[in-house]
Amino acid sequence: MFLVLSLTAAFTYGAADFLGGLASRRANTIAVVTISQGAGLLMVALLLPMLTSAAPGRSDWIWGGIAGLTGGVGVALLYRALAVGVMAVVAPTTAVCAVLVPVLIAIALGDRPGTRESLGIGLAVVAIVLVSQSATSGSQTSTSDKRLPEPGEATRPGPVEGSGLGLSLASGVAIGLFFLALARTNAAAGLWPLLAARAISVSLFAAMAVVYRVPFRMPPPVMVITIGGGIVDMLANLFFLLASRQGPLTLAVTLTSLYPASTVLLARVVVGERLAPRQWAGVAFALVAIVTIVGATQ
Repeated sequence: MFLVLSLTAAFTYGAADFLGGLASRRANTIAVVTISQGAGLLMVALLLPMLTSAAPGRSDWIWGGIAGLTGGVGVALLYRALAVGVMAVVAPTTAVCAVLVPVLIAIALGDRPGTRESLGIGLAVVAIVLVSQSATSGSQTSTSDKRLPEPGEATRPGPVEGSGLGLSLASGVAIGLFFLALARTNAAAGLWPLLAARAISVSLFAAMAVVYRVPFRMPPPVMVITIGGGIVDMLANLFFLLASRQGPLTLAVTLTSLYPASTVLLARVVVGERLAPRQWAGVAFALVAIVTIVGATQ
């Protein structure tokens, strides 16, 4: 059951990223993030009464708020990167950075990486270099040849350019800080820090939407995708929580961190994205780097 829960968490995290990126190609990113995060907030609020009682302290609320700020920014950057870049490149690059951040901060605080961690860091650097390479001609194109299904020609987006590498890196850093902030909360706090995090992120992006007069109206299919992405993301959190309570945390993290594989698969099947051979090599290096870095803590 532990293995099933961990792999299900990985698949649902990847599916949530894919849905968020898909919606962001058809609607304003801030609107997509606000609605999807709001759907996740509603879901976790409904789940709280079904779980055992928890006693969050002041520090749990504070770290939950920090997690909300960093996580919200990370998700927004990720969705934007998935919208303008190649999903099969963006997802593993972000995941690598999200895993690297805790490792690098630990080194800065005095810890020294072992042989496997050093190998993982090296693989991550190679992965980022490879996935950032764009093909110039022929069938080795780094952008999608297949356009998203459109309800009308007037809303058709322009060509997707670039890999969104810069956004991917920034997103990975923010998500890594999100993981660090949540890690500072106490186990006795239950899901309350996550509720605080979602409340902060929703408030932040709702305020931004008001200031910049972002329209929330979007085609019904896109709205469904947006809400579905938020729900799937929260389901992923639940699966990961259950997995971490039934087996070793490090192994649960290792398996869950394979989520870019499902994003890549969905992007290939649904959107029809194609990569150059060296970019596929970069994706492979990224996945190996994730397993190596996180697995080194076992």
